[in-house]
Order: sequence, then structure tokens, then C-alpha cells
Amino acid sequence: MAIYITDDCINCGACEPECPNNAIYEGGIEWTIAEGNTLTGQYTLEDGTVVDVKTKQHPISSDYYFIVPDKCTECVGFHDEPQCAAVCPVDCCLPDPDRRESNETLLERKERLHL
Repeated sequence: MAIYITDDCINCGACEPECPNNAIYEGGIEWTIAEGNTLTGQYTLEDGTVVDVKTKQHPISSDYYFIVPDKCTECVGFHDEPQCAAVCPVDCCLPDPDRRESNETLLERKERLHL
């Protein structure tokens, strides 16, 4: 499952530099699939939408840091635990119960993002 940031976030920013997938953004910031990886061309998001990897996407949150689920691998393939959760001083980086994913799925996403 992807990690999400709850509204308990204090906007400290500790999580952002820890993410190996560049999946964490400050509230209100547009994001792209291409940031932090080697992708070019088109990419199919989890909902089936095909986007150019450099096209700016709408922020998921305007008020606090957020994690892009299409880029989150829970650090599988990089670390033993999600690094955002490990450094969060208020424990607001949590597994998203609405996005249960196997390690295999997370590893496949890692491989898609990091060619």
C-alpha cells in the first residue's frame, strides 16, 4: 500500500528529502512523474490515465505535504522501511488502508520508475 500523510502534518519537510522516488511534495506544489527518476515519454497512472511524464499534475493537498501514490513504493527495493515514516516527528506518514499493495506490486512500480 502507498503511504499517505495525514492532516496532522506540521509541514516540517523532514520527509521530502528522504524519499528515493521523489514522491513527496509540499502542499500546493504541482508534481510530475518524471521528477526524480529516468522516465521519458508517456506513463500510465494507476487510474488508467496516460500522461506525459513531464506534464504538471494538480497537487493532492494544498495545506500540507503529500505523497503521490503513483510514485510511492514504500521504499521497497531501497530501504527496509518507509523513510518518510521513519523521520516524521509527528508520526503522520501512515500506510494507506485504501491502497493495499503487495511487495511485488511495489517492486514493479520501482522498476517502472527507475529504468
